[in-house]
Amino acid sequence: MNALDLILWGIAPYLALTVFVLGHVWRYRYDKFGWTTRSSQLYESRLLRVGSPLFHFGILMVLLGHVGGLLVPKSWTEAVGVSEETYHITAVVLGTVAGVCTVGGLAILIYRRRTVGPVFMATTRNDKLMYAMLALTLVLGLSATVAANILGGGYDYRTTISPWFRSIFAFQPEMSLMAAAPLLFQLHALSALALFAIWPFTRLVHMLTAPIGYLTRPYVVYRSRDLGGERGTRPTRRGWEPAGPPPR
Repeated sequence: MNALDLILWGIAPYLALTVFVLGHVWRYRYDKFGWTTRSSQLYESRLLRVGSPLFHFGILMVLLGHVGGLLVPKSWTEAVGVSEETYHITAVVLGTVAGVCTVGGLAILIYRRRTVGPVFMATTRNDKLMYAMLALTLVLGLSATVAANILGGGYDYRTTISPWFRSIFAFQPEMSLMAAAPLLFQLHALSALALFAIWPFTRLVHMLTAPIGYLTRPYVVYRSRDLGGERGTRPTRRGWEPAGPPPR
């Protein structure tokens, strides 16, 4: 094991995870009101209606596939009767479809940001870096899948990359496993680490939020005031109190 492998597969993952966790804590504490996607739907919606669902559907499938492939040991799937061939075919087919949807949706979103004037003007350098790193990670992951399992003879990442990934959280990183992986898989892993490191400082933070507060927040009541100072002729809806005449 050389020094480069130690840095890439033994130290870099912990640095990325540390920045990921502490960065979110810092962002929530000092930039709580900036914890948003900074939606640009008001500027353009036609391309967004196509690109956004396509991207979010694809990325959800990609995340679920990574959770199953990296966190679930090979012995577990075999214990429940899923053969290696069945798992391999399912993972390659669904992974390729999900990757194509994600990359296609992201391409539409990037095209929209570059060609729609108001959207482009609202795009920050931070956004450009985020889009570049996200695109790089997705393209490398899709390329690794296609090159190894469709064009090549196949590669069982659950015997190398998955044990290495789990060993990180056991604080006993098995660096030799990742060092023996194909180059495209290594590049994909490194780009993912870089993406996680910049994650807390980009609009990607919205993926870690859920609008739970909307379930308990009170209704926002809108009341109109007639120009003449008198209420309208429509009957008052149940539960709505008249606001009274406007102040003079």
